[in-house]
Amino acid sequence: MGQQHSNSLPTHVTVAVVLRVGDGRLHALLWQRARDPFAESWSLPGGYLQRGQTLAESIRGQLETKVDVREVAWLEQLETLSEPHRHPGEWQLATAYLGIVPADVDPALPPDTRWLAVDELPAAMAFDHRPIVLAGRERLRAKLSYTNIGFALAPRTFTISELRDVYSAALGHGVSATNLQRVLQRRGLLEPTGQRRSPGPGGGRPAAVYRFRSRKVEVTDPFAVLRPPGAAGG
Repeated sequence: MGQQHSNSLPTHVTVAVVLRVGDGRLHALLWQRARDPFAESWSLPGGYLQRGQTLAESIRGQLETKVDVREVAWLEQLETLSEPHRHPGEWQLATAYLGIVPADVDPALPPDTRWLAVDELPAAMAFDHRPIVLAGRERLRAKLSYTNIGFALAPRTFTISELRDVYSAALGHGVSATNLQRVLQRRGLLEPTGQRRSPGPGGGRPAAVYRFRSRKVEVTDPFAVLRPPGAAGG
């Protein structure tokens, strides 16, 4: 096997960590392989880079077969993996992307594809796809602190409590709605729609409805970190 790797040119695949918040948790889009290697194991959607394709064209084409690409609100390159034996049968490079689907979008999926909670991933996934998913989660968490990428996770319009729930699910810890609103408004990221959401069964005042001012990723505070409650640091 090692001789095969050393005497042949590498193949190149693109894969995507597609994340979405649902039911209060962060989920990744995974599909169950039908063939070896790793038959019946969960893996990331993706496939081989074809002659004449760019990496972005390749992954968007792969995602069209798993989830309508128009529903992916953000897509960026995450990392390239080149370990010679990451594939048991060939020398294979893999370029991974991070994609984000808004919480209010639930695209139809083929039978072999499912949203699985990132904090309950299968212990054994195909290839090195488990650490790639976790790398995508960490990239998202970091960017939630210093960019406006929350627009890609959140519904197009939302109350502050709804947005707080999205951030909490993605970050993996509780977030204060008051603090979140203060931070995002100080950065100029939110704008009111002029609408109000009727209170739920518990009653209360109608809640103001907001949207993100921009739907393009921008660095808003290069030094900001959204820490869990009680964490040390400024």
